[in-house]
Formats: sequence, structure tokens, C-alpha cells
Amino acid sequence: MLFCSGTRIKVHGQNLIDQNQTYVFISNHRSYLDIPVSARSTKNIFKFLAKDELGKVPLLGYIIRKLYITVRRQSMRDRVLSLRKMEVELNKGISVWLYPEGTRNKTDKPLTDFNDGAFTVAINTGKPIAFCTIFDTGKILRPGKLFQLFPGKVDVWWEQPIETKGLSKKDIPLLKERVRNMMVNRIKAFGVSH
Repeated sequence: MLFCSGTRIKVHGQNLIDQNQTYVFISNHRSYLDIPVSARSTKNIFKFLAKDELGKVPLLGYIIRKLYITVRRQSMRDRVLSLRKMEVELNKGISVWLYPEGTRNKTDKPLTDFNDGAFTVAINTGKPIAFCTIFDTGKILRPGKLFQLFPGKVDVWWEQPIETKGLSKKDIPLLKERVRNMMVNRIKAFGVSH
């Protein structure tokens, strides 16, 4: 997909990510192109958290059901179950990747509010949070134009991972704010992420 669209990816700070470490990966989310870009931005093995409805798409749905952890966002029970599934994968040494905004950011804000899920899972398992900011995927694959790709360059900026060992659920708001602020600062420093 990336090759066919003429998408070039430049990853900054990849040396900050230990290939032998298990992480809770997070990033911003502007475009469906973020998914293959995320996969190309690290050599670590991981599973995405994906919407359950994507598992019903022909062919793609089969891949998603096999390689992703799916969640029905409308169901509180299913969301709790997906957290447990992620914790199982992390404890087996397989990283997980979440978009803490919950869905694609279609606003003019650099980031929308973060959900607690990624931070809860990281604290419950004691795994570090590794986070990056993705730039310009929305210019290459625009919202509502699923099959209309434009050539271009995507930059991915990794930050120093944050340890969560010794933290508890009461630390989630501050941890969430810290990560979000660092990503907003990266967006302001590099340019608007669209």
C-alpha cells in the first residue's frame, strides 16, 4: 500500500525503541494510513487494537480477526475483555498498539482527548509506554477517500519511552497528560499533523 501510493516514511528516534522490549505503543490517529505506517515504524512484534466492525470487511476482516485484538466500543463488557486480552498478549511478550484518541481525529485540534485504556493496560502489566507522533498521513489518504492515495512523505517521531512500574491507577490522569503534552509539543515543533 505504501509503495503503490509513493509514500516515503522517515522515522526519527527509532534508536529509542528496544527491539527486545515489550511495550504499550501509542500514537496519534488522523488516517487509515496510520496503520501501515505504524507497522513500518518499529521492528517490534505487536498487535493492534481494532474496532470489531472492521473484522466484518471481506478479506481484510479475516486478517484483522487473526492479527488484531478487536473490541466492540459500544459494549462496556467487551471493552473490559479487550483490556484483559491485551494484558495476556503483553505478558506473553507481544506488544500492543493503541490509538488513545479512540478514533481518527477529524478536528482542527492537534489531538483529541485521550482515553484511559492504553495507560491502564501499561500500569496493570508494568510495561513501558512507547509513543510516537505521525505526520501528514491525512494528506496522502484523506478522510472519506479510502481508495484515493496521493504520493508524499510521512514523518514519525518517537519519544523516550516512559516506565510504568510502581505506578497505580491513581497515576493514570498525570501519565496521560504527560504523554499527550509531549505529543502536542512535538506537533507544535514539527508542524500541524494532518
